Amino acid sequence: MAEQAGQPPSTSARVARLILYTGPRVIIGVLLLVAVAINIANIIVRYVFASSIFWAEEILVYIVLWGVFLGAIAAAYNGDHLKVDLFSVHITGPIKPIVNALVASTLIVCGVAVASESVQVIAKMAETGQVSVAAGIPIVVPHAALFVGFGLMAVAVLARFGNYVRDKFD
Repeated sequence: MAEQAGQPPSTSARVARLILYTGPRVIIGVLLLVAVAINIANIIVRYVFASSIFWAEEILVYIVLWGVFLGAIAAAYNGDHLKVDLFSVHITGPIKPIVNALVASTLIVCGVAVASESVQVIAKMAETGQVSVAAGIPIVVPHAALFVGFGLMAVAVLARFGNYVRDKFD
């Protein structure tokens, strides 16, 4: 999905950016607002009514979990994820794109592997009907963050494979 300089992005590039970069960032923003609202409500209930919202902590953990994995999708799409480049920064010449392609391929393979394993875990949890202790949320909901996160990270790297090989992101 590499675009030529000066040309508008293709429809598929715009859709990929919406799904793999803009969408996750918007959802993270909404999740943060929900987390702040839950925290404020819990503070008010705690200090005004001497009680607490018993499920708040659990929901906040799930919000953070989803936020991290959604953020990882956007980071992978934009090439902003953490990487240890102690040696790779010193690689130059024609071998650099080869190393970059191997790194991107490894990201894709690992993302697909973790996503496919998480499907099996999610299926087992759905089969047992397990729910969270405080909020009673089906436990597949927080575990689905791994499937969505790693699966879409692999898709994001695949969609921007050329950018990874050239080590150039817009």
